[in-house]
Amino acid sequence: MTIETISTSKAHGGVQGVYAHDSEATGTRMTFSVFVPEHEEGETLPVLWYLSGLTCTHANVTDKGEFRGPCAEHRVIFIAPDTSPRGEGVANDDAYDMGQGAGFYVDATQEPWAKHFRMRTYVEQELPALIAGHFPVVDMGAQAITGHSMGGHGALTIGLRNPDRFRSVSAFAPIVAPSQVPWGEKALGGYLGPDRAAWRQADAIALIEDGARLPDLLIDQGDADQFLAEQLRPELLAEACEKAGIPLTLRMQPGYDHSYNFISTFMADHVAWAAERLRG
Repeated sequence: MTIETISTSKAHGGVQGVYAHDSEATGTRMTFSVFVPEHEEGETLPVLWYLSGLTCTHANVTDKGEFRGPCAEHRVIFIAPDTSPRGEGVANDDAYDMGQGAGFYVDATQEPWAKHFRMRTYVEQELPALIAGHFPVVDMGAQAITGHSMGGHGALTIGLRNPDRFRSVSAFAPIVAPSQVPWGEKALGGYLGPDRAAWRQADAIALIEDGARLPDLLIDQGDADQFLAEQLRPELLAEACEKAGIPLTLRMQPGYDHSYNFISTFMADHVAWAAERLRG
């Protein structure tokens, strides 16, 4: 599988690149960004995956996430995929919370979504294989994952389903229980159908209830987030982690909202959290 280099530029001694490829999983052209810190020839570095939220592409965190300085300091590669398939012929919805820009990191089984919306396969299988084949600097044995909002949901569920792959899992304002909130009920119902049993593999709380475990978890959540009470509900994750014996660091950040101003403020903490576990 080949990739196209869209752009590269030097940053913090390393290289920020944007790349594209034809995805077998989605049947569309997919774009992603990779920041590689300065390193010696032949050296490999650990990787932190970042999954973005509703309406976003790879570009939001790449432009506004302020991760390059911390990643250069801790010598961690940062990879940001897109949030959904896109393009002519790809199903969409008039609302921002379904369709293009809102893939929810699941493999859709329902029409009209099933043909292209296979973001679980793309993020869990296809893109890692592509990275391993084209970026020999990446140590695929040392992976971490984080994300924001819908991407926080993705980071939690992918991390819980693949505990042997990810040494570190964290999230910014994640949707922790999509089966219990309007965003998730709409998306999971639309993509996976009405049988709620099919939703459990796409719900962090359900995965924990069904036995999935992590060694620990970091969540940052703004207490002025406009989606906090209705859509995010971090208290449900706290309850589930307490019952399951999962050490959870849940930091309610006073005055912060749901924006990249919030994410960029605490990005260095999440990079450091990942780096400690990636090299621990």
